[in-house]
Amino acid sequence: MNKVKTTCTYCGTGCTLYLKVRNGEVVGVLPDESGPGEGRLCIKGWSAHEFIHHPDRLKNPLIKGKDGKFKEVDWDTALSLVAEKLATIKKEFGSDAIGVFGSAKATNEENFLIQKFARAVLGTNNVDH
Repeated sequence: MNKVKTTCTYCGTGCTLYLKVRNGEVVGVLPDESGPGEGRLCIKGWSAHEFIHHPDRLKNPLIKGKDGKFKEVDWDTALSLVAEKLATIKKEFGSDAIGVFGSAKATNEENFLIQKFARAVLGTNNVDH
């Protein structure tokens, strides 16, 4: 069994933990004594690995068709549709019609990129958590 050091993303504390990996699959977690939690994890940290291989987890983008049903598509198709829709909204209603949400489950770096994308690319200051 391998151990992979990572940072828990459930809150802003930044506890470090080890993912226990067996045959390429994450099977558990261990706390890291050198992290902010000093070898302790909250219940979210202890169960952080459970969503990774959950059968209900979405692994590919879905687009709702005219029939109201979702259809699995590739990432290029999904991202092109999102870019097209955002450009249309920005053109018709202005940048302030767009808002972007960050997350406590994201890292500081990911949240920085989210707000940078919102402000520099989309032209909106509507960034929330």
